[in-house]
Amino acid sequence: MFSKYQDKKVLRSLQKNPNWKLLKFSDVLRDETKNAKKIKKEEYLAQGSYPIIDQGKDYIAGFTNDREGVYDKSPLIIFGDHTRILKYIDFPIFIGADGVKLLKNVFSEEEVLTKYIYYYLRTVNIPDTGYNRHFKFLKEVVIPIPNIYLQKRIVFVLDKAQEFIDKRKAQIEALDQLTQSVFLEMFGNLKGGKVPLSELCDVNPSKKEIENIDKELPVTFLPMANVSENGELDLSETRLIKEVFDGFTYFREGDVLFAKITPCMENGKGAIARNLINNIGFGSTEFHVLRPKENVNSTWLYYLTSLQSFRKQAEANMTGSAGQKRVPKQFFSKYKVVLPPIELQNQFAEIVQKIQSQKEIMKKSLEELENNFNSLMQRAFKGELFND
Repeated sequence: MFSKYQDKKVLRSLQKNPNWKLLKFSDVLRDETKNAKKIKKEEYLAQGSYPIIDQGKDYIAGFTNDREGVYDKSPLIIFGDHTRILKYIDFPIFIGADGVKLLKNVFSEEEVLTKYIYYYLRTVNIPDTGYNRHFKFLKEVVIPIPNIYLQKRIVFVLDKAQEFIDKRKAQIEALDQLTQSVFLEMFGNLKGGKVPLSELCDVNPSKKEIENIDKELPVTFLPMANVSENGELDLSETRLIKEVFDGFTYFREGDVLFAKITPCMENGKGAIARNLINNIGFGSTEFHVLRPKENVNSTWLYYLTSLQSFRKQAEANMTGSAGQKRVPKQFFSKYKVVLPPIELQNQFAEIVQKIQSQKEIMKKSLEELENNFNSLMQRAFKGELFND
């Protein structure tokens, strides 16, 4: 019986091929989660002797200097029970305390490659049911396995394709780091009197300025999930003003959005509001809105609030209970900064625009590489990538 999350037609075809065998998930992978020591998130270190792997999108979530209980029976596969994220691991680790499944290949690497299994599992379309458990779906999967020679060829090709993707991602990340470096180089050592940031921007402008506007007007809607950690916006959602006026945060074109709640603030969520429908937007109440005043450029203001040093000070001023802490509005009155000449701010904005243009080219290239990779995976596990 095949899982409904797999292509039954392909599996039936492979079932007839003498070079392939179909095995149940439980005949290939063993759940070893209970044999790995779990580390709580608040105990993660930025550096340490051993990496901690959790279900988050970062490959390595943190480190520990704890030596007792390290899991060193690699290679293995990590599955995020809540996130559905898969990771291939070939070094000693500890695991995160929440939602991590550690899966061990029951075969030797001479019989079945763990990385082959990992790549195959990436092709399975496990449904997203929100913050629920997903391992029950993964366990239903049937895994098609060819001879070891063919496994090695498939893994070799997919590894090479993944290398190109990783290099392109590294180039995009380097461009983000370049922007931060340029900011620090241009503004890091400015001399002069410091003024509260709240004097350079209006913090959370009042909705009164649009209270007489046509409430049937469509505007951009931005929930927290539609704002990335590198300043990108998903502008796909639209609402009528009457639907969002009373319950959401208001902003306009050119305003800077700053996520105030943990962990979004620490993760760097924020953006410049751009390309808004009718130049108006509404979004999550967990954003502070910073509207630049005269002689303040939105780009300069956004990158100032994106600095690690700024975020750390904001974090230190958070109020509220653990897990629900927020940056208060008063923080922007406490934080002081030297205002650079507007000409210098504008020059920085022009440099950022050039870097962003290069980044867009890289992102399109990355999308093509990922599409090609997915096509390769589909062909590989249909038995179409090689003739033998």
